[in-house]
Amino acid sequence: MKEFELKYGCNPNQKPSKIYMHDGSELPIEILCGRPGYINFLDAFNSWQLVKELKEALGLPAVTSFKHVSPTSAAVGLPLSDKLKKACFVDDIEGLDESPLACAYARARGTDRMCSFGDWVALSDVCDVTTAKLIKREVSDGIIAPGYEPEALEILKSKRKGNYNIVKIDPDFVPAQQERKQVFGITFEQGRNNFKINKELLENVVTENKEMPESAIRDLIISLITLKYTQSNSVCFAVDGQAIGVGAGQQSRIHCTRLAGTKADTWFLRQHDKVLNLPFLPSLGRPDRDNVIDGYINKNEEDVCADGIWQNYFTKQPEPLTEEEIKEYLASIENVALGSDAFFPFSDNIERARKSGVRYIAEPGGSIRDDAVIECCNKYKMAMAFTGMRLFHH
Repeated sequence: MKEFELKYGCNPNQKPSKIYMHDGSELPIEILCGRPGYINFLDAFNSWQLVKELKEALGLPAVTSFKHVSPTSAAVGLPLSDKLKKACFVDDIEGLDESPLACAYARARGTDRMCSFGDWVALSDVCDVTTAKLIKREVSDGIIAPGYEPEALEILKSKRKGNYNIVKIDPDFVPAQQERKQVFGITFEQGRNNFKINKELLENVVTENKEMPESAIRDLIISLITLKYTQSNSVCFAVDGQAIGVGAGQQSRIHCTRLAGTKADTWFLRQHDKVLNLPFLPSLGRPDRDNVIDGYINKNEEDVCADGIWQNYFTKQPEPLTEEEIKEYLASIENVALGSDAFFPFSDNIERARKSGVRYIAEPGGSIRDDAVIECCNKYKMAMAFTGMRLFHH
């Protein structure tokens, strides 16, 4: 297949629309089901690069959940604790621990379930049956992977009345070194960002605390590779083999850090005993439960515990999660990793990161206020590496 005609571009008025290879060669994909659109393919090709690179860097199966050309999370295939299984709504899945790929998916999809609603999924490895069963019951637009077990493919084909978008990509495909795009009829050309992110990138530790355990190095690599495919400005919190808070597309770096930190806090609090034991109505669907949990934790649009409201969601009125309980729970969190796609211009980012348990940081360095940022890290005994490489993605 040398080209594929799309229904329309980013919006219905943007026609005609298609994907094709600039040199006229065959596309490196097969469309096994559905009819992916313009934004679907943007998500598919960005997300595939992310999981492919994670797998190469860490040697573990990797999965990411994408929405609007940025990851909501990315994770590698480590086992989940019982509490995390429950928080991710996967505690009922038999054989989960036997499939590292399914574990990676459960983590990636379970991190920011509100933002992952209607996502695009990328798998680094051939999709197995356990992973397909997990994907089947979530609201999702499509998936890209290097292959699918026959039974797994049939499971996925049954989604969305047989219209679920399933793309198979050639794992050996290597794109041209130069890439192009047009804006306002003007062609931009640049070299692809082939910069390799690995543990050697984290050797320049500039703080008094020089300790970077292997778990921290792994999480910083996950954070930085996630940022490489996230719309800038961006900051990413990671722990235990997964990205837990992505702050994407903000003009100010502190806003990136606050956004990512708030998402990380919500992820931690989903594992609070009060949240895990909320008495949901059996009839309440998974997306509605996600919205209610977010409201319960963050006290957003409505008080889900209030009289006249709780009856819509619960079998009995739950006790609220108090500010004191939230503060105490988050104060117990530690050893979180934080990556930034560009330097921190002020130490306020470090102050915010500390509130979410950050102990390890990787950023390019190069600010005129590097000394103030390092000093703030030293105050909290954090370890920070300067990578010397910016990771903007637009």
